[in-house]
Amino acid sequence: MTAYPTIKMLIGSDWVSDGGEGAMPIINPADEQKVGSAPKASKEQLDAALAAAEEAFPIWSNTPAIERYRIIRRAADLLRERAEKIARVMTLEMGKPHAQALGETTGAADLIDFLAEEAKRQGGRLVPVRSNNLLEQRVTQEPVGPAILLTPWNFPINLPAKKIAGALAAGCSAILKPAETTPATAQMLAECFVDAGLPSGVLNVVYGDPAMISEHLISSPIPRKVSFTGSTAVGRQLGALAAQGLKRYTPELGGHAPVVIGESADFERTVAACAATKFRNAGQVCVSPTRFLVARGIYDKFVAEFSARSQKLKVGDASKDDSVEMGPLAHAGRVAAMEDLMSSMGGAQGEIVSGGSAIDGPGHFFAPTIIASPSPESRLMTEEPFGPVAGIVPYDTIEEAVSIANSLRYGLAAYAFTSSLDESHYLGNSLRAGMVAINHFAVGSPETPFGGTGDSGFGSESGVEGYLGYTETKLVTVAKSAP
Repeated sequence: MTAYPTIKMLIGSDWVSDGGEGAMPIINPADEQKVGSAPKASKEQLDAALAAAEEAFPIWSNTPAIERYRIIRRAADLLRERAEKIARVMTLEMGKPHAQALGETTGAADLIDFLAEEAKRQGGRLVPVRSNNLLEQRVTQEPVGPAILLTPWNFPINLPAKKIAGALAAGCSAILKPAETTPATAQMLAECFVDAGLPSGVLNVVYGDPAMISEHLISSPIPRKVSFTGSTAVGRQLGALAAQGLKRYTPELGGHAPVVIGESADFERTVAACAATKFRNAGQVCVSPTRFLVARGIYDKFVAEFSARSQKLKVGDASKDDSVEMGPLAHAGRVAAMEDLMSSMGGAQGEIVSGGSAIDGPGHFFAPTIIASPSPESRLMTEEPFGPVAGIVPYDTIEEAVSIANSLRYGLAAYAFTSSLDESHYLGNSLRAGMVAINHFAVGSPETPFGGTGDSGFGSESGVEGYLGYTETKLVTVAKSAP
């Protein structure tokens, strides 16, 4: 059994185990047993973290880019060395199957690598002058200032890694507030940066009450950037807070990803990919495929095969069995949300083909669920389920499929499977989302931007955008001195 670490906050150079607001239990969602506890930060401790970030910012922002690169890259190497242990702890905290947890951890190291490289690459540009009286016009990207990084529990190392690496590469100091249910994974990531030689105060980590911490940190005049991943409802509230201080804000919010499956698609490959991806992390993924729009000619066959594959998935406690393919939901509230969603099904609202109920026994488990022909106005087709539930709808024309896909205000990710080049181009151009993948589900890589449109937020992380989001543009124009 993997030992759960003692949870500590990082404030300046100090690892702090005592929270000014007490402590909170950490529960393994697979067996509902307590695995540890985490300190809850007080406002005084948050102020200490803010002061540390403010003091560290001018030091770190004036550190040569090549040195920032070396420290951040060293942290990525340490993360790879510790990946197996970190993945085991992640599984204890949030139930993610080991292979997925390990892949997330090593993938986070790749994200850190890429963003570290941006510290060396982003040197600005020269703009041609319009007058012989001008000697130079140069544009540079300057670090915006201390950043507040707010991350959820579903990807407890990937999401902090991309925010931390982007901020640090650009020269910003940061305060990370990870999800209260997954503090150890974030702490072990922070330890990699500290052990890599990051100066005191450049990265701080606090835990506790999300609402109090977010409001207190964002309302302070010290931070100049806020990056948040979470629900659309909370994202709106935090955006309003950030706007009051004219702070830069990058929200990556909810999604309700459509998958358009054409009749020409490679059927076996497509249905296998859909089943595997839908139930990754028990569907608790912002870019999880949820609305499957299938050409009528293959609809019945797709429903039958998708359902059969979902019922074969091995569901269980991944902390005790590495062969588990789907773990638990994050907490009891997520199970209750799935049960409430199921209560709205039936009749014209949609037929439950398989699953549809919680799994008996300890832990927050819900069966992989397939819903056939949910109506356009059903909750499943209009509300993000954020769980192991898939709705499958037939369509007659590709234009109809795109109309259904684009009918919601969400616009994070969209997918399509087709062997037709014409359809591929049409779908890539017509699907309204920040990220569109054709014939696969991979929308997140270190080199590419990750972000949405509409109610799914704005701005991007990863890629060069993940660096530039922590900068502001500065123009310097130089004229000849007077004769």
